[in-house]
Amino acid sequence: MTGKNMEVHKRRWRVSPYGRRAVLVDLDGQEDVLGLHGALDQEQPDGVTELVPAARTLLVRFDPDRTSHERLTDDLLRHSTVDVSARANREVVIEVRYDGEDLGEVAEYTGLSVAEVVERHEQGGYVAAFCGFAPGFAYLTGLDPILHVPRRATPRTRVPAGSIAIAGEYTAVYPNSSPGGWRLLGHTGHPVWDTERARPNLLTPGTRVRFTRARR
Repeated sequence: MTGKNMEVHKRRWRVSPYGRRAVLVDLDGQEDVLGLHGALDQEQPDGVTELVPAARTLLVRFDPDRTSHERLTDDLLRHSTVDVSARANREVVIEVRYDGEDLGEVAEYTGLSVAEVVERHEQGGYVAAFCGFAPGFAYLTGLDPILHVPRRATPRTRVPAGSIAIAGEYTAVYPNSSPGGWRLLGHTGHPVWDTERARPNLLTPGTRVRFTRARR
């Protein structure tokens, strides 16, 4: 099939047109998304202008004067995913004060003590899977399964910038003050989004993240 109705499968991938200037790649999970994102970073097909990863998809935007849906799909299907652990060699260490308002509730929900919640969170090895919700808001995978707790029933109208939070299978750092329903474990003064930097987003997809407890 060609044109607007074209949909091509590879392994467990599905590549479909997404408007005039993009294709959407559906993959099996976040490891595959990060792996394909890494492969395309290393060897970007002609005409590609932007890669936008999500939980199970990768949006590939392109310049229609340089390529087409059909040609780009062929280029994508020639790629294989790269090993995420080998690719994610940039690590960001974020110092955290574990003083969040929801620590007690998380402890009660999980059956852990507050100290154990902090220890489990601090010991996690995290990777920024994708960004969304707000500029610089990175969804970090690698959270200990026992800390997979639901969002608050009633979101807060204001979560301070730098808040460290968890919800479902993810942990995150709020880049700016905003409403939010994630459960707060602590806060950091480490700016993850700064428009004064050459690269405003500190936690781009594929970045490894390690949290460490503030000692003072």
